[in-house]
Amino acid sequence: MTTYLADILALLKKDWPDNRLVNIVCHGHSVPAGYFDTPVVDTMNAYPHLLHVELARRFPHAVTNVIVTAIGGETSERGAARFDQEVLVHRPDVLTIDYSLNDRSIGLERARASLVPMIEKALARQIRVILLTPTGDRTANLSDPNDPLNQHAEQIRALAREYNVALADSLAVTKAYVDAGGQLDDLMSHVNHPNRKGHDLVVNELVKWFPAEG
Repeated sequence: MTTYLADILALLKKDWPDNRLVNIVCHGHSVPAGYFDTPVVDTMNAYPHLLHVELARRFPHAVTNVIVTAIGGETSERGAARFDQEVLVHRPDVLTIDYSLNDRSIGLERARASLVPMIEKALARQIRVILLTPTGDRTANLSDPNDPLNQHAEQIRALAREYNVALADSLAVTKAYVDAGGQLDDLMSHVNHPNRKGHDLVVNELVKWFPAEG
């Protein structure tokens, strides 16, 4: 797990004057945009900000910038259409992509056709990619493998394997929480938006790729 981001971790561990700004861009829909109980936006308790806070704690000499390019209600088709002008322009070192929750509305084939160009453009520029499976949804049947939420999660896992990129499996940890006796509502602020506890689960998945030691 540490190998994929080895060069980024090395940068994060450098001291001034040998360090430099490390840009992390979080691309996606309403969840990384910080929507909680719509229309309330709680940026400070959403996973991009929480990731920034944790990286600052783990790497106190690093200069990091976490940039959110997410738009509420968006699918990967729109995200791909604005990718060059609104994502690559930030020259990310690390890119997170989180669209599967909304991509259920366009189906697996169209979602893949939009996700693949973003992944390939990023990799062509030596950007490290972290794909996220969806967070929970009160309308989904988490135990049904044919539920679209699970199908889109499986597609994201397959893309991570196909392109040898990182995976933050938000849905797997959500299901693990429920399987251990928790309630999905414990993690939700809205029908399909996580609360702070739900965002914490996502951050815990993301920071596995950023160990302070090793």
